Amino acid sequence: MGTALVAGAIRSGAVAAHDVTGVDPVAASREAFAKTTGATAGEDLAALTGCCEVILLCTKPHDALAALGKSAAAAKSPALIISIAAGLTLEALESASGPHRVIRAMPNTPALVGHGAAAYCLGSDATRRDADFAKRLLGSVGLAVELPERLMDAVTGLSGSGPAYIYMVIDAMADGGVRMGLPRPDALRLAAQTVLGAAAMVVETGEHPAVLKDMVTSPGGTTIAGLAELERHGLRNAMIEAVTAATRRATELGR
Repeated sequence: MGTALVAGAIRSGAVAAHDVTGVDPVAASREAFAKTTGATAGEDLAALTGCCEVILLCTKPHDALAALGKSAAAAKSPALIISIAAGLTLEALESASGPHRVIRAMPNTPALVGHGAAAYCLGSDATRRDADFAKRLLGSVGLAVELPERLMDAVTGLSGSGPAYIYMVIDAMADGGVRMGLPRPDALRLAAQTVLGAAAMVVETGEHPAVLKDMVTSPGGTTIAGLAELERHGLRNAMIEAVTAATRRATELGR
C-alpha cells in the first residue's frame, strides 16, 4: 500500500521521486518499492535521520506504534505523520509521535491500480496545509475524503475491507457462469468487467444504485428473476453485516 501511494503521488507530481526514501527490513519489498517508484529505499530508520518532513506509516496495527516511535525520533522536527494502520486512534498516534503532527488515513488496495477509496482525519495540531497534502497524496490513486475520526472505523469496514467482499461476489458470479456452461476464463473476465462497469455507472452518473438497478430490470424478465434469488438468500443483509463486523473489528484493533 505504501508503494502504491508513493507511486501515485510521484505520477501526479505531488512529490518528486528524489525527495522520497522508503524503509523496509525485507529486501524484496525494498527492491519492489525502488523499482516501482524510482525512489531510494533503506533497510532501517537511520536512513530517515534528520531529513523527513512527512512520514507515511504503512505497517500492521500491532507494529505501528513501535515503528512510529522510532521514525518520529529520526524525523526532522516537527514533521507530518500520516498513518494508514487500521484502528489506531489519533490519540494513540499522537501519544507515540511526540512533537509531530498526525493524520489518520484508511486507503484500500485498489489504490494499486489507481482506483482507491480513502478517508482521512486530522490530529489536533494538523494544519489545513497538512490536510491538502493528504488529499493530494491519497487522491493521486483514487477518491479521498476528509471525515471526522468517529467515522474512520466505519470507513475501514466499508471501503478498507470492501474490496474483499467484491472479490467474493466476482468469484461467485463467475462460478454461476461456469455452472451454466461458460468457460472459466471467460466467466471471470465477464464478471469482473460487469462489476467494474456497474461501479463506473454509479460514480459517473451520480444516480442512486436503486435507480440504475431499475433501468436494467424489465417486468417479468431475467434480471428480476435473479434479483429475487439474491433477496431470498439475503445478499443485502449479508453485505450490511459484513461492513458492521469489520467496523467492530477495526475498533477492537485500536484498543
